[in-house]
Amino acid sequence: MEGDKTDERRSHLESVVQPQKTLYERLGGAAAIDAAVEQFYDTVLADSRVNKFFEGTDMAKQRRMQKAFLTFAFGGPGNYSGKNMRKAHQKLVDEQGLNDTHYDVIVELLGGTLQKLGVCEADVAEAAKIANSVRDDVLCR
Repeated sequence: MEGDKTDERRSHLESVVQPQKTLYERLGGAAAIDAAVEQFYDTVLADSRVNKFFEGTDMAKQRRMQKAFLTFAFGGPGNYSGKNMRKAHQKLVDEQGLNDTHYDVIVELLGGTLQKLGVCEADVAEAAKIANSVRDDVLCR
């Protein structure tokens, strides 16, 4: 009986002490981020509400940069060394009118991509929260 209580306490202690996995880890690491970004941009480029913002863009580079950013933003290894969000999007805001409506579409498409990949609702919501945390920088406000 005493052994059962000790095991119970140990299990509880381990659950309290062990850090929660990052979103990056919960999604499945680098392979999952790669798959999500590839599907996400395929969807974005097919969506007439936002695809104009990617005309003339080197999509191989864009995908690499997005993978690096999401890895960092979702708690994965390494640092993001790309342009800051304002600098990267200023021209789109000034010359093409990038705004909240377009940003909402991007967040919607990201969520839809993650759902198609079988990501649970809580993790989709966390990804949206992270995406929305840089909204003002992307929209240069």
